[in-house]
Amino acid sequence: MNLPNRLTLLRILLIPVFVVLVSINAIPGNYLLAALVFIGASITDYLDGSIARKRDMVTDFGKFADPLADKILTTVAFIYMLVDGVCHPLVLVIIIVREFAVSGVRMVAAGAPDGKVIAANRMGKAKTVLQMVTIITYYVLAGVQRLLPVYIDTGTIPQIIAWVLCWAVAAITAISGVQYIWQNRAYINTKK
Repeated sequence: MNLPNRLTLLRILLIPVFVVLVSINAIPGNYLLAALVFIGASITDYLDGSIARKRDMVTDFGKFADPLADKILTTVAFIYMLVDGVCHPLVLVIIIVREFAVSGVRMVAAGAPDGKVIAANRMGKAKTVLQMVTIITYYVLAGVQRLLPVYIDTGTIPQIIAWVLCWAVAAITAISGVQYIWQNRAYINTKK
């Protein structure tokens, strides 16, 4: 297994660590620690693709596993933001529907006679970056807020920022999904 694929697997292994940190409020600074884990996972996302392209180590496994790792990690983070009340359920529905639709197109393309593996496009990558920025911003701000003394009231600043960013994520997620499906519509054959 090459280095980029190992980095992708590392990102997948960091998901349970993130879940434990955001789930257990008894851990001091749990949201800040979760943000650090998420940042580490995000760095592996950048590195695996960069190394794979520069060193000609792109594999079909990487083309499938890299976006899958992103989907799992970001969906889990948004689910916890939903639980915290800072992400509207519709945002999560848009994210999940888009990811299933894009994965479906990828599977159909892979099963086509030419066996094409479709990598993420620029809009999909922009979507991933905005999702990561949104998640990191929320968990850092909420983490700092949780560590502040009770008498310092920061209001709902982290929640408002997260709410706005979540809707921006919903918009770019929907747009990137429609664009991806449109660009790969040749693989969606409604006739037998």
